[in-house]
Amino acid sequence: MQIKDRPEYSQKSPVLTMTADASVASAVAVMSEKNYGAVVVVSDDDKPVGIVTERDFMRRLLAKGLDPAKTSLGDIMTSDLKVAKPEDELLGWLRQMSNDRFRHVPVIGEDGRVVTMMSQGDFVSYTWPELVARLAEQAKATFELSPSMFAAFGGAVVFFLAVIAAILAIN
Repeated sequence: MQIKDRPEYSQKSPVLTMTADASVASAVAVMSEKNYGAVVVVSDDDKPVGIVTERDFMRRLLAKGLDPAKTSLGDIMTSDLKVAKPEDELLGWLRQMSNDRFRHVPVIGEDGRVVTMMSQGDFVSYTWPELVARLAEQAKATFELSPSMFAAFGGAVVFFLAVIAAILAIN
């Protein structure tokens, strides 16, 4: 499945973008107000040059004792930006995001500008139905291959009912 095939691709709120000279304080204010986890830093021609996430605030700002009002996004952004394209395979990006430990990937159009931002959560929601189906198949196979599990379950039910009967008989 391609990224553009996910409902989240077209249904997400607009991406928060700011230039590298914007203050961290201004980014934090907008991110807090709109519940965003990242801001894409763009050049003057609106092309992505970096990203700043909540993790960057912690590691590159707070841990170093920097002043958010005096620090620019360019000072703390991740400039080794990974970007996806709408036609990219979703599972490939989910694997890369998991392996490389990042949670947001800007998706760019043919003109190099940001179209949307996908998060690991957007991709994981795709895999849940498949995971549940596989677990159901595995459970079914386990029960089909092991009739003794039915006997064990039945024995537990009989024991449970006997305990309840004994408690009721005492009262």
